[in-house]
Amino acid sequence: MSSRVAVIGTGYVGTVVAGCLAHIGHQVIGVESDAAKLVPLRAGRAPFHEPGLDALLAEGIGAGTLSFTDDFAAAMDGSDVVFVCVGTPSGPDGLPDMTAMVGVARSVAANLRHHHVLVNKSTVPIGSGRWLASVIEDVARTRIEGLFSVVSNPEFLREGNAVHDYLHPDRVVLGSDDPAALDTLAELYQPILSQTLPGEAPGEQVPLVRTDLVTAEMTKYASNAFLATKISFANEIARLCEMVGADITEVTAGMGLDTRIGGRFLDAGLGWGGSCFGKDVSALISTAGDYGYRTRILEAAVEVNEDQRNLVVEALLHDLKTLRGARIALLGLAFKPGTDDLRDSPAVAVAERLVHRGCFVTAFDPVVGALPGHPDVRIAASATEAAWQADAVVLATDWQEFLGLDLKSLRAETRGDLFFDGRNIFDPGLVEAAGFRYRGIGRGVPKTVERVAKEPAEGRPAGQPSWRD
Repeated sequence: MSSRVAVIGTGYVGTVVAGCLAHIGHQVIGVESDAAKLVPLRAGRAPFHEPGLDALLAEGIGAGTLSFTDDFAAAMDGSDVVFVCVGTPSGPDGLPDMTAMVGVARSVAANLRHHHVLVNKSTVPIGSGRWLASVIEDVARTRIEGLFSVVSNPEFLREGNAVHDYLHPDRVVLGSDDPAALDTLAELYQPILSQTLPGEAPGEQVPLVRTDLVTAEMTKYASNAFLATKISFANEIARLCEMVGADITEVTAGMGLDTRIGGRFLDAGLGWGGSCFGKDVSALISTAGDYGYRTRILEAAVEVNEDQRNLVVEALLHDLKTLRGARIALLGLAFKPGTDDLRDSPAVAVAERLVHRGCFVTAFDPVVGALPGHPDVRIAASATEAAWQADAVVLATDWQEFLGLDLKSLRAETRGDLFFDGRNIFDPGLVEAAGFRYRGIGRGVPKTVERVAKEPAEGRPAGQPSWRD
């Protein structure tokens, strides 16, 4: 059955939610206060890069199931379910900044004229579902009992794969103290839960987790914190591999075949970034501090992740001896492939540290065409252009396009011969055959002969990188 839905906030999460809910048959209104963003949205274009999303937006607008407005009151009047998807960036104390959430609460309180289910998709401190209800009641200053219910529905979207993740999730988590609100959301998600999606063959039933507000909120934080810790663990083992002469790619491949461990999120490299892992781990650490408890494992995960960003500087200092005046070609700027998101990008952090050391950094990214706030980092139109007269090439983001580079042509442009593979996606032998000296992370045994093909971990094609999520 079709539901009337409003999506408050058309940033990364909100736009994906709006497009996907319209795709499965709901009537969706996206609310955006920024007039500049409304122009591309109304034309069926997302204001950021996300594969497959523009097609969904155009489909919904063309079918009349999706629209965008800056009229909050009209969106409330025309909806029964409201998804709150506003930004909650980390504050100085590590906790999310709730300014935008307060603004939403005030607007909701001013426009409640019939019952709404308020669905929180924003990453908020644990306990914020009840906080949101209290703020709305406090702002309204009138009896509004029965006019709204609050549901926590944490998102688990991977940038670069968000459309697929929303329509084909591992699970759907719903938390509320109102069983009827949970029933409403379960019905809304039925096409996804049953995997009876438009234009697709039926799939396996998606698990539904029904719980209370606080447990749902904790599930989001705990999931991301565990994945971040898993990556940091792989990077710590990579450091040891470097010392003892082992190859981390072989070690994690062997680990990943253990079904208790699994091969995903065991890729050693420059560490995790983006808008979720760092913010969520910091929020958990800060929340624990409120109760006088130290989350030692999470603190260590953050420390290891920060250290990984220094590996490039350490490696270049070891090989080039001095960095002042050195030319460095940086391949990749986005925090991961498939997106143009630069938030907490390891690649950008590396660029900053190299510039601080006096390097001349020229970067190329298949999607990112500018680096605001970093005038000292030159942006090239191609990898070959970035490599001109470079003393070293540093691969910082594992875009699939980089695997198709003509390494010999790249080497012909460089002055030096060092190739630092910060994501361990290249076969060292192929890189060295092109005339480079290969350096990876935790690959202490150089491979200059043909490598033996391994069984891919968790369905990944042999020879392909395991994309960071």
